Amino acid sequence: MPGLSAPERRGARGTGGAERVRGWLAAHRWAAGPTLVSTLASGIAAATTLVIARGAGAAAFGDFTVVLSIALIVTVGMLTSLHYVMLQELPRAAPEERPALLTTALLATLAVSAALAGLALLAAPLLTAALNVDTGTLAAGLALAASMTVNQLAESFLRGLKRFAFVAWLKLAVALCYLGAACYCLLVLGVREAEPYLAALIVTNAGFAVVAVAAARPRLGAWSARLAGTLYRHGGWVTAIAALSGLLFGVDVIFLNHWAPAADVGVYSVYNGFPKRLMGVVFTDGIGLALLPIMATTDKPLLMRRIARLMPAVAAATAVLSFAASLVFFLLMRGAYPYAPELMALSALGIGLHTAFNLYGVALSMDGVRGAKVLARCLLVSTPPALAVLAVCVRREGLTGGLVGFALVNLVLLAVVATTAARRYRS
Repeated sequence: MPGLSAPERRGARGTGGAERVRGWLAAHRWAAGPTLVSTLASGIAAATTLVIARGAGAAAFGDFTVVLSIALIVTVGMLTSLHYVMLQELPRAAPEERPALLTTALLATLAVSAALAGLALLAAPLLTAALNVDTGTLAAGLALAASMTVNQLAESFLRGLKRFAFVAWLKLAVALCYLGAACYCLLVLGVREAEPYLAALIVTNAGFAVVAVAAARPRLGAWSARLAGTLYRHGGWVTAIAALSGLLFGVDVIFLNHWAPAADVGVYSVYNGFPKRLMGVVFTDGIGLALLPIMATTDKPLLMRRIARLMPAVAAATAVLSFAASLVFFLLMRGAYPYAPELMALSALGIGLHTAFNLYGVALSMDGVRGAKVLARCLLVSTPPALAVLAVCVRREGLTGGLVGFALVNLVLLAVVATTAARRYRS
């Protein structure tokens, strides 16, 4: 801006940035209603997990958590990040091109999911020994993974087509159905095993997917092998990140299942898993709606410097919120879930560090392939030492070691990604 002094130029840029933010928020006020409904739906789904943990007991909830952890890891391979690709490709595709995108993504995902499930069942003797589970638990994990895969893909269809209100209300309806099924099993049938709750989760995931796919209206004759290759290449780096993240943040439960009683797995999930999911809901369905588009359009070196300054405050605020929320959780749980302030403090520390790392991860993902490569390399470097530290902690100290190990894993990741981002985005 010629003719202005340096302070005036900075002021003009600051004013323009504020105006852009205000303009974006004004233009997207329509999203407030669907966002609130979607957040409510995610909150109900998370609360249902808490209901199951309270009613079924720590041992049964430990079995539930092991199956869920297997499913979360397998979902990465089944989905191969095509839901992220759909969120980018569908909005900018011409109307006549969208049926081919929908159909190709759906059929390719179903084929990959079936192939992976078949291979896993063939390798069941090896996998069950490695995971310390029986064949039924492995099969339940694969079935849950398949239902989660089609659920996430179908949701991305509707979001990519900007059917935000429809998908929000559909999520709410499905969440209420799952809560109703869980309450019926607990209060009427008195079920204290994990299997019926897992079956209800699989059915509700599949029901959501069927309705959402029908609303998106794919056309079966629009399949394209060439397009499938393009979609998978697009999601390659994101899939690598998801695979490494799924391993790092899912294997803690697998380690506990090896070296600790099933009840400890259930208690660990309440201490660590539920608050972590709650923070994820707040970020994804709440803050993320406004934050992600702003990140996408902000100068990336400037964005990384701002995140570096905000990181301690973000970690501390999240830790305090997690610790405070835990008081409510354990007042409701009682019984097999004894509250220990020192354990919750460890959990809050780990969740605070985890949120700060996720903030860096989201910011890097908003920089396209360059940012994805940076994040993938950080994860690749950090994974071996992080897993070794986690395994040693869990094997030696069980439940307490799992909480310490989770905090140390996130500390390692945060240190690596913060240092790398500062160097890569120096100018």
